[in-house]
Order: sequence, then structure tokens, then C-alpha cells
Amino acid sequence: QINFVACQLFALLAAFWFRIYLSPSHASSAVRHAFATLFGIYFAVFCFGWYSIHLFVLVMMNYGIMNMASIPNIHRYSFVVAMGYLTLCHISRIYIFHYGILTTDFSGPLMIITQKITTLACQLHDGIGRQAEELTAEQNRLAVKSRPSLLEYLSYLLNFMSIIAGPCSNYKDYIAFIEGRHVHMKLLEVNWKQKGYDRLPDPSPTGAVMYKLCITLVSLILFLTLTKNFPMEYIIDNEFLDKTPFLSRLGYLYVVTQAAKPKYYFAWTLADAVNNAAGYGFSGVDERGTFRWDLLSNLNIWNIETATSFKMYIENWNIQTAAWLKRVCYDRAPWYPTALTFILSALWHGIYPGYYFTFLTGILITLAARAIRNNCRHHFLSSVPLKVAYDVVTWAVTQLAVCYTVAPFVMLAVEPTIKFYKSVYFHMHILSILVLLLLPIRPQTHSVRRAQNQAMLNSIKSK
Repeated sequence: QINFVACQLFALLAAFWFRIYLSPSHASSAVRHAFATLFGIYFAVFCFGWYSIHLFVLVMMNYGIMNMASIPNIHRYSFVVAMGYLTLCHISRIYIFHYGILTTDFSGPLMIITQKITTLACQLHDGIGRQAEELTAEQNRLAVKSRPSLLEYLSYLLNFMSIIAGPCSNYKDYIAFIEGRHVHMKLLEVNWKQKGYDRLPDPSPTGAVMYKLCITLVSLILFLTLTKNFPMEYIIDNEFLDKTPFLSRLGYLYVVTQAAKPKYYFAWTLADAVNNAAGYGFSGVDERGTFRWDLLSNLNIWNIETATSFKMYIENWNIQTAAWLKRVCYDRAPWYPTALTFILSALWHGIYPGYYFTFLTGILITLAARAIRNNCRHHFLSSVPLKVAYDVVTWAVTQLAVCYTVAPFVMLAVEPTIKFYKSVYFHMHILSILVLLLLPIRPQTHSVRRAQNQAMLNSIKSK
């Protein structure tokens, strides 16, 4: 943890230096690629020692696949090799280290590299191996038309801004950033003459970085105070279960889940700030004319804490991983995209049984929440009081459903998970099954989604 924080703080300083002294106007793309790569490799070795060899082995294995595999199969081979290697490393942590978390735990960076490898392989397959008519509008925008050079490939996967804590970004966005086109491309989407500008503005990330560092500091304080004082394990303590009523246990479950969040808020917001400090992460201008630096943001804290649906919560938590799951699995799955996406997410996280309890429960609750929303929500939109009442109830249910779902993710093992679910009478499982049995379900088939995507693409072409 100390190495992680030290590396990220040093990366933050290096990122400011990189943006000022190695900007595209001062250095060539090759120099920027080389610097980002070498510093990334140094951070990996500093943090993980000889364990970092796993990162480099996986990177080079997939570079060979990317250059030797046929384009129709490049995404399949890359996916199998990257996920297979990651899974073997996850298995070693369980059977060799017996559920222990290594002090030099290299699995985090390996998970990010796996995301990037599979993302690039899919986008390369889209750009070379498929026709434009077969792609969604997003796939067309992100499609890669040629294989990257070794330096570009290493820079994308191992750059110092994201090697420790991510996030995963799209290859074309990263290359545009290195080449100095990243901000310019987003600014061209706005008519600046109508806003009184005679030339394109030059947005600075400094304000966004300072704001995110403030969130990081608050998250760190909360982690050091709340997290250790409200351990998740207490919800299955025998004395607690014997003396605490059911509703009070649910309330405490909400508290301990809230206490577990600050470490994620800290790590992801600091990683976002590092990328912004380097000048990466500009996402455009909002309706108020404010420059946005959230292209790589991994969470939206306000939307998480005020989420009124399971879907809204998931979409604002670990955003870049959700985007990766959508691009490599959900949009490409021939059937059962929701179930397959949850299963891939569980496999990517590791092989602790608690992960599978969480994601399999997530499938059930997601389908039930979708059925309730489709069948009931429109009845509460006729007046403001009804809508407010609906939002309050759905907020409370959503927060409790999330707590119920993620508890095994924190506890990891089978025994505490079963003990926890028994203590709360499997109530969310039972309610979700009843909802799915009683309410009609209107699934969106893969063919319907493909037709909608094609309609969107045709609309864009016509413009």
C-alpha cells in the first residue's frame, strides 16, 4: 500500500512535468511514448519486484498474437490468452497463498493490462476484419485501422499514468493524446465563434486535478477513520446476530458498506488525477460551457450515493471497467448478454467464491429490477409527489440491494457468505425470484439491439 501511494504521488509529479516539458509542441510522439513506457516499467518493478515479470510476459505474448494471428480470430486468441493468464495468476493466489493478499499484489495491474489487451484486439478486429455496416456507432468511432508499432503498443499498455491503478482507456484516445490531438478533437465539436471566441480555447486540467486531489484527501481520511472502525466481518459476528433485530442488521449493513467505499474512491480518483495532470482525460464541453475532464473517470460519487436503480448504481461505479465489459462482451454476446457480462466480470476479478456469489446475485437482482422498472415506473410519473415517493423508495431499495449483493465480494470465502445470507433470510434472492415469476419480462434481444445500432449508424451517416 505504501509503494502504491508513493508511486502514484510520484506519477502525479511526473505527469505535471510530462505535460509541461514533453508536450506535443516540445517533443515528438516517439519521445513521449518512450518516456511514458520507461517510467511505467520502472514503477511496475519498484512496486512489485520480480512479480512484475508477469506483466511483461503477458504483454509480449499478446504482441506476438496481435502480429501473427489472423484478423478474424485476433480478438478471440487475445481474449483467451489474456484472461487465461490472468486466471492462472488468480488461482495461484488462492492455492499457494491461501486467500492471502500478497504485499506485492501484481494482480491489479495485470487486470488493467488484460482490459487493454482485449480492448485493443476487439477494436483492431472491428477496424480491419469487419465492415462498417456491421458495427455500432461507437465501434466505428473506436475501430483501429492498422496494427500498432511495438513502441505504441508498449506505451498504451505500460504507460506510467495507468500501469498501477488504471484506468483502461481506448487505444485511439490514447494515441490522440500522445500525438497532441486529444483536446483539439473535442474542442472542434463546439462552435466557438458563436460563443465569442476568435480561436480555440486552451483548457487547463489544473482545476480538475486540484478538485480530484481534494476528493482523494477526504477519501483517505475516511478510509483511515471509518473503514477500520466498521469492518464487514462484524455483520456475521455471533453476538451481533443474536442481539440485533433484522432491520437494525440491515441498517448496519448499509453503514459497513459505506465504510468500505473510501479506499476505492481514493485509488480511482487519484488515478484519474494523474492522467489529467499529464493532459489526458479531456472529454469536451458541457451545456454550461464548462471544460470536462472526466473521459477516464472511474466513478461518479454523487450518482452512486443517490442512485435510484441497480443499473444506475452499476453504471457509475468502476465506469471504465463497465465500459470494457460492454465493449468486449455485452455488445458482442450472441445470447444472454447480461448473464455473460456478469460472469466475465466475476472471472476478471478473480476466483474467490465471494466474487461469484456477488455477480450471480447481481444477475438475479438486475433482471428483477429491470422487470419492476418496466412494469411499474410509468405509474408514478403522473405527479410530482408520486415521482418523489417512487424515487425515495427505489433509492432505499437500491442501496440495500447493493449492500446485500456486494457483501460476499468483501468477505471472499464461502462460509461467511452463506452465514451472512442465512442471517438475512436470503430475502433479496427470494424477492427477486418472486418478481421474475409474477411480472412479465420484456427482454431486448440481441437482434433488436443490433437493429437499433444499425439505425443509429445510418442516422449518423445521413448527417
